Amino acid sequence: MIKFGPAGNESSFYDEGNRHTYQAMKWLSDMGLNAYEYQAGRGVRLKEESGLKIKEEAQKYGINLSLHAPYYINTASLEAEKLENTKRYLYESYLAAKYIGAKRICFHPGSFKGDTREGAIKRASSFLKSFLDDLNDLSIVYCPELMGKINQLGNLEEIIYLCAKDERLLPTIDFGHLNARTYGSLKASGDFEKVILTLINGIGLERSRKIHIHFSQIEYTKGGEKKHLTFSDQEYGPFFENLVPILYKYEMTPYIICESADKMAQDALRCKKLYEQYDKKDVTR
Repeated sequence: MIKFGPAGNESSFYDEGNRHTYQAMKWLSDMGLNAYEYQAGRGVRLKEESGLKIKEEAQKYGINLSLHAPYYINTASLEAEKLENTKRYLYESYLAAKYIGAKRICFHPGSFKGDTREGAIKRASSFLKSFLDDLNDLSIVYCPELMGKINQLGNLEEIIYLCAKDERLLPTIDFGHLNARTYGSLKASGDFEKVILTLINGIGLERSRKIHIHFSQIEYTKGGEKKHLTFSDQEYGPFFENLVPILYKYEMTPYIICESADKMAQDALRCKKLYEQYDKKDVTR
């Protein structure tokens, strides 16, 4: 079953009188959603007591949890101190994920500054293998994210490279990022299918079916991603309805986390409705 939900809490959640993230679990369930991505992008500050409360409420209301690790992770850094910091950020994310009962940790691979992309992604792969060997816990999957800016490490091929070399890693395919860094390439269902086929060729069908997905419409410039939009925007894609037939065709069961600008839950629900309302007779095999 596909899991649909938001990345964090939109302002309407607080407008309704809610104050704490654990309250989002019932709020989302009442909307008809079943996933939530806890945001620790600016640092892991979650206390165990608060995390366990989120876990309790998530289990009560059937919400599948993931966690977004700090943005400033760099698995390919040339500086030893920054690599040590990255280990700490990834481990802090692991502890927080354990508290809340999350099964997936999404993270940014980092930067290739000072090196070639090829050299950087090889270093990132070696770093992640060492970290995961030391962690030695298969209950949580780390999910490197496809990034939206051209000068960031983490294009489609690089994410596949990381995950093909280590089954403890599963791709986060951010279709908004991919569309931004390829200047609007995702125009029709066939364009989405090419991405999925590239994944299947790289990591196999079964793993491709259960990837982590981020979805939002994103304005872009020649440098790639500029800013997140909402589904009401008609100029910039990608548009979720074009992904839906591919989800059915390849019998996919991902987490789909919506990152629309302050409409994360509302647009996640639109994703779910578009998926459920699709006429499956139109799927060609």
